[in-house]
Order: sequence, then C-alpha cells, then structure tokens
Amino acid sequence: MFPSFTPVSTGRVSTEIVQQVKTAIRDGRLAPGDQLPPERDLTRQLGVSRVSVRDALRMLEAQGLVEVRVGARGGAFVTTPAPKLVGEGIGDMLLHADVTPADLTEARMVFELGVIDLACARATEDDLRVLEEICDRADALATAGGYDPALSAEFHAQLARCSHNDALALVAAALQGPLAGSLREARRVDPQTGRVGPLEHRALVETLRRRDAAEARRILSEHIARTARRVGVSG
Repeated sequence: MFPSFTPVSTGRVSTEIVQQVKTAIRDGRLAPGDQLPPERDLTRQLGVSRVSVRDALRMLEAQGLVEVRVGARGGAFVTTPAPKLVGEGIGDMLLHADVTPADLTEARMVFELGVIDLACARATEDDLRVLEEICDRADALATAGGYDPALSAEFHAQLARCSHNDALALVAAALQGPLAGSLREARRVDPQTGRVGPLEHRALVETLRRRDAAEARRILSEHIARTARRVGVSG
C-alpha cells in the first residue's frame, strides 16, 4: 500500500514534493525499503507534471533519501542516507553560513571535550589502530617537510567515531571540512602550526588505550586552546 500525497499548489513544485516525501518518512508512513508510488500515480495525486515529479525524485536521490531503480521491478525506493553524505550536507551549510574559524573552534571546545569521555570508555583496539594509521601518515608527511590540515581534521573525526555514537560521529563528519579550513587559517597566522599537534594526537591515542579520560581531556583542551588563540577566540 503506497502512502497518499496531497495536491501541490504553491511555491516551487518540485521542492514541495520533496518536502511531502520527507514528511512521510519522518512520520513513519515511509520506511527504508518502501517504494514510492509510480510516477503516473504521483502525478495524479499531486496534480503536477511528470517533469516536476522527476525533478523531485532527482533531488531526493541527491540527498540520499531515495534510490531510483530501472527495469521491470524499478521505481523509487526509500533508503537510509549514508553518514558521509549527511555529514557533507551539514558541512556544506557550515561553509556557506559564514561560520568563522573562531566560531568553529569554540564549537569544538564544547563538542570534542564532551565526546572524549565516551571515546575513552568505548574505543576498541581497531579504533585505535585507525587513529595510529592517521598519525603515521601525518608523521611521514612531516618528515618530508609537509603539513596537511585535512589529516588533523580526519584524526578528530575518527576520535568522535570512537564514541560509538552515530549522532556524534555524524556531527564530527560534518565538521571535518570546516575544521581543516580553520586549521589552515591558524597556519596562516602562525607557520609553526602543526608541529606540536601530531605529538598530542599520539598522546591522545595512548590515553584512550589506558581509558584515562581525565588526561585525555587535559591534552585535548590544550590542543584546541592553542588553535583558539591563533584564530582569535577571546576568553
């Protein structure tokens, strides 16, 4: 049984169709794996053209909410958005919302220091190996005289994944791109940025291995505070 939709009469037609589908998903009338009504039925229910329906389906597919399959058993099926896709969407909003490096660094103080206790309690040996592999890549780059803020951002996103909380991991993924940008700004202000951080990353891995949350918070607090000073966070 397909869910029913109401005729579209205002605003941008395809956008309103997308919103109705999202509402049906949120309300539980559509779940992952469910099929949307065929295009001809959507066209009739919504009172719109097939072009508008197809535009809406393309938008939903780009957002990771539906998968459009072709063939005899084809159609539009509800999917669960991939965490990476959701994270990129939130990250794009941050990048286009004039969020300053100082704003982002303050947010990190709240978010990352709140995550570290869970990471210490729940990190597995596999999690720690991933963190160590990121550290190895950063060390190899430093030996060659280089520095990549994206590696530091990747480390902090993985640190949040150690919490084994999907919501926290999703937020961390969203912050990864903007975080790399704030670290580039810190590097512009102080070319020495990036020299101490990798050592602190290694130390954080060891504190997670020992389940020493107090020491992990101390290291992480100093680590973020140094970036805060460089990007102009007051107080």
